[in-house]
Amino acid sequence: MQAEIPVFKLRRGKGALVVSMPHVGTYIPRWLLPRLAPEAHLLADTDWYLESLYDFLDELDATVLVATHSRYVIDLNRPPDNASLYPGRSTTALCPLDSFGERPLYLAGCAPEAPEVEARIDRYWRPYHDALAGELHRVRAANGQAVLWDAHSIRSVVPRFFDGELPHLNIGSADNLSCDPALTRAIAEAAAESPYSAVVNGRFKGGYITRQYGNPGSHIHAIQLEIAMRSYMRESPPYLPDDALATAFRPTLRRMLRAARDWANRSVDE
Repeated sequence: MQAEIPVFKLRRGKGALVVSMPHVGTYIPRWLLPRLAPEAHLLADTDWYLESLYDFLDELDATVLVATHSRYVIDLNRPPDNASLYPGRSTTALCPLDSFGERPLYLAGCAPEAPEVEARIDRYWRPYHDALAGELHRVRAANGQAVLWDAHSIRSVVPRFFDGELPHLNIGSADNLSCDPALTRAIAEAAAESPYSAVVNGRFKGGYITRQYGNPGSHIHAIQLEIAMRSYMRESPPYLPDDALATAFRPTLRRMLRAARDWANRSVDE
């Protein structure tokens, strides 16, 4: 099983921020395409356009890790044992079999079985996580601590996962286990200065990446931001960008990231 492009893109910065984008990829290897149902080819569950939305990260001297492959190949924000992150609630799998809309992603008889899932873990999942862990340790060594920002977006209405319409800004810190509560407060206060609705540790508390790498006692703080897509793009197919919405939204996002960076710098000085 060979990938046809690198599994991730990495841009190293010197500051305390590490930004992970595990669900922005749209690439599906040629060997997999004939097995997929029409639903999968829409790539509807992609975290669309986050690289362009976060176009200011170089200003913050952040390290940026971006997945290239679709989450339909493997979901980098799920644990390798496929354990549920939200017991009792509907979730999608490590190698998803259905979309957020509960439509099958594979043609009949074409879904991956256990050996193939293990091979995908080795080929796609593990390299991303090895890179992320390595960058967090590098950044912590250089700055005294690291702040991991796990960047996501989702359609505003997904009945499978939550009732009603999602707030614009969904901040998750695993109920304050993945980062210092003061960091969560700083980010939430920055969000509160905007006209956008926000919630902390609501429906989205942080996925595998936030929970796995956030370790405040070891000076690695992790937080997830799940953005409702209506904040910056058109949510219906073909999922087009909306420059006017993105331009209006970006200052809020920049302010939140700056709050995280400034908190990291202050806490080191203290």
